[in-house]
Amino acid sequence: MTTQAQTTAGFGTVFAAIDEDNPDYALLQRIVSELVPFGSHAGVGVTELGPNRAVVEIPDEPHIRNHLRTVHAGALFLAADVAGACAFVGAVAGRLSTIGSFVLRDARITFRKPAAGRIRAVGTLDTGDIETVLSAVPGDGDQRVDVDGRALLYDDAGVLVSKVQLDYLCTFGQA
Repeated sequence: MTTQAQTTAGFGTVFAAIDEDNPDYALLQRIVSELVPFGSHAGVGVTELGPNRAVVEIPDEPHIRNHLRTVHAGALFLAADVAGACAFVGAVAGRLSTIGSFVLRDARITFRKPAAGRIRAVGTLDTGDIETVLSAVPGDGDQRVDVDGRALLYDDAGVLVSKVQLDYLCTFGQA
């Protein structure tokens, strides 16, 4: 069995190895960890993935700092986006094969404190939007669902350093 990410045939095909009746969240975590090469390149690691949330971490490394020696805003945004997308994977684990695409359309990030050291991003999604995705009937026209998410980013001391509102679009079937 391979967990190599392939994205040409639709978002859901990447997760073909997942038993939709009994999702293996550890396997999902391994798959999504490889899904976005830029996230891996930047050192973003998925540390938790479940049906209600996902957690990713940014390491305390010099290459992700800015000129002020704090974590670069781009790295914070990347962690927030990955956390939100992983939260989606966990929330719809039983329906992944029906998903054509899941893309970020808009986002708003608020910086509350300078981010220094290792950063943890906790992604969650609107439960009503997830219920809409889970209740969609595959092949029932051109279905598109807006999915609202958020990510809260914390430093090692547990201080909230950033809030991110995420606006995703989910489609069904082949994207």
